[in-house]
Amino acid sequence: MLTRGDKTVEDCLQVFEEIASLGIGHVGFKDVGVTPETLHKLMGAIRKTGATTYMEVVATTPESALQSARVGRDLGIDRLLGGTQIAETLKILEGSKTKYYPFPGKPVGHPTKLGGTAADVLDHSASFMAAGCAGADLLAFRATEADPIELVQAARRGLGGGYLVVAGSVASKERIQQIAAAGADAFTIGSAVFDGSYSPRNGSIRSQLKAVLADCQ
Repeated sequence: MLTRGDKTVEDCLQVFEEIASLGIGHVGFKDVGVTPETLHKLMGAIRKTGATTYMEVVATTPESALQSARVGRDLGIDRLLGGTQIAETLKILEGSKTKYYPFPGKPVGHPTKLGGTAADVLDHSASFMAAGCAGADLLAFRATEADPIELVQAARRGLGGGYLVVAGSVASKERIQQIAAAGADAFTIGSAVFDGSYSPRNGSIRSQLKAVLADCQ
């Protein structure tokens, strides 16, 4: 994710140009932090590499969340992450190629924290699949009242064969291994790369990402 602190970094175009040759197949951003013109340019740059595109909704009001869904649809995003207004968002995306992965649990604020229990996450995840979503975007390590790994396991059970993305604060090899073992299909990483905390002895964003890629093998 070309994001830091739940906002797209202002120099996202330059950053993507710097990392494009690494061959990363999944690249995303938020719809906040930069102008719509910049987002269109960024989408074009990502598309040229053949990577799957993601946009995560971090809006804090129902209407702004739905507006974010419209932005993602109009950009032609492959995968829209986040939000909790399932029926309304699916209606907005109807007829587009954009697949939807809502937040299970009880997300609040910005940067987003996650309330709710493992039972909530299981029930929500199952309801997403019944509604026609492609999976879920779980803020496991932003949890305020539950064990993160138990949330991943609950989401996995609720989704069945749906696609499970773990987002937020995945900042170490240990956490990558934990969520993989618990059943996650993917994770997002942004701030830990930009602030250098993923691999503290490496100085560049490219080196940070190389370390992440190596730990995914």
